[in-house]
Amino acid sequence: MGFVHLNVHSHYSLLDALGTPKDIIKKAKEQGFSAVGLTDNAYLYGAVEFYKAAKEAEIKAVIGCEFYLAESHFDKSPDSEKKTYRLTILAKNNQGYQNLLQLSTTASLEGYLHVPRIDFPLLQKHHEGLIVLSGSKWGELSQLLINDQDELAEELAVTYQKLFGENYYIEIQRHPQIASYAKIENKLIFLAKKLGIGLVATYGPHYLKPEDATTHDILICIGRQTNINDANRYRYDGDFSFKSPQEMEEIFKDLPEALENTVKIADQCDVNLKFGQYLIPIFKTPNGESSKEYLRFLCEKGLRELFPLERQEQAQKQLNYELEVVDKMGFNDYFLITWDFINYAKNNGIMVGPGRGSAAGAIIAYTLKITELDPIEHGLVFERFLNPDRISMPDIDIDFADSRRHEVLEYTINKYGKDCVSQVITYGTMSAKAAVRDVGRGMGYSYSEVDQIAKAVPPPILGKHTPLAISTVKDPALSDVYQNNPRAKALLDNAIKLEGTVRHAGTHACAVIIADRPLVNFTPLQRATDGSDGIVTQYSMKYLEDIGLLKMDFLGLKNLTLIEKAINLIEERTGEKVDITKIPLNDEKTFEVLQRGDTTGVFQLESSGMRRYIRELKPTKFDDIVAMISLYRPGPLEWIPTYIEGKHKPETIKYQDPSFEGILKETNGIAIYQEQILQIARIFSGFTLGEADILRRAVGKKDPKALAEQKDKFVQGAIKSGHTEKHATEIFEKVVEPFAGYGFNKSHAAC
Repeated sequence: MGFVHLNVHSHYSLLDALGTPKDIIKKAKEQGFSAVGLTDNAYLYGAVEFYKAAKEAEIKAVIGCEFYLAESHFDKSPDSEKKTYRLTILAKNNQGYQNLLQLSTTASLEGYLHVPRIDFPLLQKHHEGLIVLSGSKWGELSQLLINDQDELAEELAVTYQKLFGENYYIEIQRHPQIASYAKIENKLIFLAKKLGIGLVATYGPHYLKPEDATTHDILICIGRQTNINDANRYRYDGDFSFKSPQEMEEIFKDLPEALENTVKIADQCDVNLKFGQYLIPIFKTPNGESSKEYLRFLCEKGLRELFPLERQEQAQKQLNYELEVVDKMGFNDYFLITWDFINYAKNNGIMVGPGRGSAAGAIIAYTLKITELDPIEHGLVFERFLNPDRISMPDIDIDFADSRRHEVLEYTINKYGKDCVSQVITYGTMSAKAAVRDVGRGMGYSYSEVDQIAKAVPPPILGKHTPLAISTVKDPALSDVYQNNPRAKALLDNAIKLEGTVRHAGTHACAVIIADRPLVNFTPLQRATDGSDGIVTQYSMKYLEDIGLLKMDFLGLKNLTLIEKAINLIEERTGEKVDITKIPLNDEKTFEVLQRGDTTGVFQLESSGMRRYIRELKPTKFDDIVAMISLYRPGPLEWIPTYIEGKHKPETIKYQDPSFEGILKETNGIAIYQEQILQIARIFSGFTLGEADILRRAVGKKDPKALAEQKDKFVQGAIKSGHTEKHATEIFEKVVEPFAGYGFNKSHAAC
């Protein structure tokens, strides 16, 4: 007979289900399913993640959603809230997928009343390409039958049948422990046969294994702020785990057509999502010239303003190279869009940061005044930002005074359209310690008992918690609690299962998406969860970038607000207008202040440890400050004394290869910056800068296969350049590979 689960729920049904979309696909693959459907509650959060995981596993992804249905999605009265039902909707094709995006967006933006809601008129408007299942016991059809309103139920089924035809099915679930399911089963079967509507068997999995039922019950308690000792709590009676095809065939052996219809529906569903494209809006130039022409005009204008005559030839040569790369990669409009909103901010007195990250290595960004540091003077590498050997969207981090960031966002919305600009959603997941505390409350433990267990969880390392499954074995304190306290063990066993589960949705601190068409064509939208009227995408940043949408980072920075206020106060009191970009980087009095360690309130230089090192270093140049900011982090911190010694005693500086002197002299023989590793690979092993950047990424990701390939390439390149295999291997293992643990982007620190 065969069977396909058409309505599985993942952890994106917030605090209502367990398991990631990838977990679901893995389970389906193990059990031999050819297809599986995801229908999370109200939102499409996991759709793209689910689709990509299914493609990788060679399983068909059936994309759907379990919507909340109201009589009118505009009605926000208490009575309307009581009459809200469930309806399972699947995308049959790409048109259906587009209609799912529209329905979820409208439900969130217009129909929200504790939950996003749609109504039948909306379904009529967006019904093409959809397959509709009548819903579980919480569906309107089932509720009418439960309440013995059989005639109204039949009228409702006919209404849906007229709209959707053969794409409407009566859904039947079998959970013997739940009386209401048993009560209406015969009625559903009778109605389907009477009206000639297909029956479809479902199970509504909310977790993957039967043994996860207790953990799922605790999750429900967490979401509803109760605990498992509350006899009146909402709960899922019975088993809602992910059943195998064989188990489902046994459960529905008397209704083979209901099983066969699941396969029929899955076969009909065929959604194809596109990835690897770049959906960058076209920038409207003032005189109708091409974006390529206008970008060159602006860059050459900036070059003449920023570089003295004797340096313009060198700068022009680099600019020509970068413009050629940018044009070939199709990113002319990207730079113009970025230049435009930064230019708006500066023209309106909004403080803008000097630029951060790898973008500072691009002379294009410098001549457009997106960044404020001369990349040639500071030895920054363009390929660290845009690599012609590895096509990927540019990424420029832009800082604005936090008090006025919203003005730049409003300008962007007005320019490209309210429907085309949105902030980006983020998902807060349960960390190790948070999972312990949440589970403790859900299990009804006292605060003091939970607190004692939570305090035994080891602190994060470099901001990341060690998974509880590892800590309960390897961490002495937590292992002792786990092995010797049965109540703690029960709590921790459940917390292990919940760790990493999505707990809530939020708004990304800086990411903004800009499109040339309404964003609902690519991602469902919703209201921001902070209570504002802001709009956010339902897809997270990673999957928006996979789709090819343009992402910009608008970061609000408090320090820029302070600088802006200081500049305004100086002008008010003295009449002098200070241009922060004209402040010299070699001012002797400033270095005297730094040498004394008087850096309280100075961004990244104000901690007690940093002030101590600054006094020992006695910086005399800007690069000293850049190096200290890069070194004062876990990992490279141990190199600070060596750097300081090299500053005061140059004769102590040592290089592991003579060719490194020109690269590492500025940092007293220590490889601090990613740009330096790129240069080492280029000089020592003959890499192009593009190839060197691929090496840097492989080392940073610590992918064993990619790392082995790059190591072999590095060593072979070094041999061709005249080095021995032994020496080349030592350089890779002692200089390049360890660098992944602490290497910093020089342009990030300098800006």
